[in-house]
Amino acid sequence: MKRIILALLIVSSFLVSCDQNLDLKPFNALETEVALQTPSDFTNAVRGVYSSMRGGSYYGGWYISTPDILADNLIISSEGRTSKQSIHYWNYSGNNTWGLLWDQAYRTIYRANAILENLENLDEGDFRNNIEGEALALRALSHFDMARVYAKFPQDGASDMGIPYVTSTDVTLVPERPTVQETYDNILADFQRAKDLIADNNGDGRLGADAVNGLLSRVYLYIQDYDGTINAASAALRSDPSVGSIDLFPGIWTDATDEGVAFKIRHTEADGTSIGVEYSQTGTTGVRSEYVAAYDFFQLYQENDIRTTTYFSTTPFADKLFNHIAKYFGRETGSLNVVDTKVLRWAEVYLNRAEAYAEKGMDAEALADLDVVRSQRYTDFTSGNETGQALKDAIQLERRLELAFEGHRFFDLKRQGLPVDRSNFGDLADGTGVTLPADALLLPADDPRFQLPIPQAELNANPNMQQNPGY
Repeated sequence: MKRIILALLIVSSFLVSCDQNLDLKPFNALETEVALQTPSDFTNAVRGVYSSMRGGSYYGGWYISTPDILADNLIISSEGRTSKQSIHYWNYSGNNTWGLLWDQAYRTIYRANAILENLENLDEGDFRNNIEGEALALRALSHFDMARVYAKFPQDGASDMGIPYVTSTDVTLVPERPTVQETYDNILADFQRAKDLIADNNGDGRLGADAVNGLLSRVYLYIQDYDGTINAASAALRSDPSVGSIDLFPGIWTDATDEGVAFKIRHTEADGTSIGVEYSQTGTTGVRSEYVAAYDFFQLYQENDIRTTTYFSTTPFADKLFNHIAKYFGRETGSLNVVDTKVLRWAEVYLNRAEAYAEKGMDAEALADLDVVRSQRYTDFTSGNETGQALKDAIQLERRLELAFEGHRFFDLKRQGLPVDRSNFGDLADGTGVTLPADALLLPADDPRFQLPIPQAELNANPNMQQNPGY
């Protein structure tokens, strides 16, 4: 941790936003105590927290691709650049782990903590409460994002090692790893306080109360607290937001509409963040994919499902036909592969609550939430009226279809104690082509590689840091 924080001080002094649309003061030339004085200072500082989440190993790339690359929705393309191949094959180590996520997430946390440590410079009232709520929520989200990568969930090992929950900007910290339970207790505490402080709406690209509750429903679902999931999701869905109508849904992925989007990270042309290159590049010779849809997964989508044509593009490259991932091809105008990162969509919140209802045996309520999503994805939709295990299976199927390529699949398998079980189909559109090696087909549910290794550089810098078992 000391290594990370010192690097942050050198690089950014704490908080400058990279958003070229903002008129910022030169905070990087000032001490934090001097910089954070006025409401405008704090507003810009909060925007600086969001900007740090645009890092390439965070929501600027890896976090929307790696959980699918680790799981069973994708297969590496034989015509790609073999990017993240070692991750795809589960051959990682302390020197070859999840990019710079550790650094970039703790940068976000550091910036949030700097705000929280200087709140006394603001008058008490709604503005201060909102700033505090945003900083707490972003601190909680970043810790949660790391915890689900590097640690178990409480139901799988509450006393096992979690990740350091940092609430200070003290650069001399060399924290030990708390327990998983302690990590999640802190995540929940920050989110719970945040939802009571934050404003209902902070505008495009920023969190509001409903989005915080939506994220809280995700955390509760991951730790199998189904009452907590239902309560948080219900608070988030208090206004019955749209999941994205069947007509407008394709426009979500070109930023033509924000219908159905609860919280996103904005990427402007000036940022130079092309999140779509995680999946493919487009040139004069066609779409060259890094990863394409696994054939057995692609077959799960039906012809009357709007997602089939929205999520995929089946076109040739190098005289071979592939099922490319089209979600991140980019906006209708501007640079290729530049599009906002959808961190939370209302469809997920409905599916979170549906799963929680189903686990509690409340089938009617679960089916109603499931059908909110299904009715806006299938033409001529008719409910299956499922109950019991069939309903649970339908919810999991819809979750996989809906949230594919958005950074969920590996964590959904992990939280449910399920293996990654890949097919032996090849990478071409018809299931032929190059297959995966035999040792990249199955990751057993109890395999320690469900927790990725702590970066070796962090272990070298912090004598109190411990590596995950198995590395």
